[in-house]
Formats: sequence, structure tokens, C-alpha cells
Amino acid sequence: MPDPRPGQILTRGLLRALHQQGWAAISEVTVATGRRVDAMAIDGKGEITVVEVKSSVADFQSDAKWHEYRDFCDRFFFAVPLGFPQELLPADSGLFVVDPYGGALVREAPVHKLSAARRKALLIAFGALASRRLHLLENGG
Repeated sequence: MPDPRPGQILTRGLLRALHQQGWAAISEVTVATGRRVDAMAIDGKGEITVVEVKSSVADFQSDAKWHEYRDFCDRFFFAVPLGFPQELLPADSGLFVVDPYGGALVREAPVHKLSAARRKALLIAFGALASRRLHLLENGG
């Protein structure tokens, strides 16, 4: 089996950190535009968080699509490894610092409330995706 990409390894730690926050979280969620966010989480109030994982400065600088993800969440975060120059990241996003084993919430993200219709659609899609993945896991793929 090939080695996972650095971003995938960091995403594993990010998901652990999100779950430690008390949020339900899954990786690789496709939104209505066809773009795939690295991680999506839902808190106890039903607020939706999207987190974009950046494994390096080059990864961050070569990606212009993350701006589109703000339309699909109440809060938007970046997750980066220790040593990433955090001043490169937009100040109006939240921040997790992660490694393969977990992570820490460093900066909260401002809240930009989704419309009720978009929230409902995202919650349904999130639940359906999580259910499909659990079904595959429980039934051997």
C-alpha cells in the first residue's frame, strides 16, 4: 500500500482534534460546487465548520480554491503542521496546529451564519456520507 500524502497524515490528526472539541467530523466532503473540503465538522448547535489542511507553504500558495469553501460553513479554519509560518494565513480564518496524532485549536474562526436552506442541505449530505462510510466499514467495502 502506498504511503499516504502529508496532507492525509495531518488530516488524521486534525480529525482527532475536532473530535476532542466535541464535534462530529469527517474528511473529504464534496460540496455542491463539486469541490472537496479536507474536513467538515458539526458541533452540538448544528454549526458547520470546514477545515482546509495545508502541509507546507507551497501547498498553501498553490491553492486558490479554499476561498470557495467559506460559502459552505459557519466557520472556516486552516490546519497546518508545527513550524508553518502562521502569518501567511488569513487573519479572518481559524487555525489548528496538527500532527499525525492530534492537534490544538490555536485561533477561533469568526462565525458567518449559513442560510437555513444551505445548512439543512449540508447536514443531510454530511449524515448521508457518514452513513455510507460506516456501512462500507461494517460490511467490508
